[in-house]
Amino acid sequence: MKIMAFVAVTASALALTGAAQAASIVGLYNTGVTDAGAQAPNGVDTHWTLDGGPAYISGTEGQFPLNGPWLSEADDTASRWITPTANAADSVDPRNAGFYQYSLSFDLTADQAAGASLFGQFAADNGIQWIKVNDTTILGSQDGPSIGNFNSWADFAASSPAFQAGTNTITFDVINFGQESGNPSGLRVEFLGSTVGGVPEPATWALMIGGFGLAGAALRRQRPTVAMTA
Repeated sequence: MKIMAFVAVTASALALTGAAQAASIVGLYNTGVTDAGAQAPNGVDTHWTLDGGPAYISGTEGQFPLNGPWLSEADDTASRWITPTANAADSVDPRNAGFYQYSLSFDLTADQAAGASLFGQFAADNGIQWIKVNDTTILGSQDGPSIGNFNSWADFAASSPAFQAGTNTITFDVINFGQESGNPSGLRVEFLGSTVGGVPEPATWALMIGGFGLAGAALRRQRPTVAMTA
């Protein structure tokens, strides 16, 4: 019983350690959402930027291009499309292909960056040329073919050493093929999971210490007493 009590409490403490080490990256926001992660109304996206300026949440479900060509925002409410202009239906790039660099920044400590990873999915009109975390390309290439499309999801992932201590930036370089009319462009991104490295947070250490204390107390309570004789 003594060993079982110690093992049970120790296992709980170690599980807390694992949970702390598997914490998520703070600051990864899907496109087109509020700080709480709900779909935001039309307007400027408060987390993503486009070429250093504003990226817009500007579509209307049931209207072009959210009337069939682009992935529905009603079927999947975890994100929204972001676009170069305040009207998602605007026709852009009438002659030559256009490139739009959408970016999201977040902070990591050195310990967090050393073990960081993330994965997710994206859709883009017409596709992406590349995705970078800081200066590391995690998908595609400058001169390669476009990847993904606007009516289905494509996967992406990143891990160390792409991350760094301090501010990190993930950038999607969207390519939109030249077309005289009916030629909108947009990006949709959903982060499905992430982890950071590092040691447990102080609150977790306190729980662990308390767990080991409970284990010791359990052993003391079950320790047999020895009768003293004169």
